[in-house]
Amino acid sequence: MIPEAHLYVHQQHTAELLRGEAGSVPVDEPTGLRVRLGWTLVHVGLRLATPGRPASPAFSS
Repeated sequence: MIPEAHLYVHQQHTAELLRGEAGSVPVDEPTGLRVRLGWTLVHVGLRLATPGRPASPAFSS
């Protein structure tokens, strides 16, 4: 592959964006299921990423 090929493609894409020729795909509104699944994954990820709670003094030896 020609090393400058990606630069040519980038320049062409930039020119299309500036001219407004790049077709934008409309994004559908998220459905209830997608929203609930997304927030559930965020909740699970936060629970996995946060450290565990320290043991209460009453139960420590």
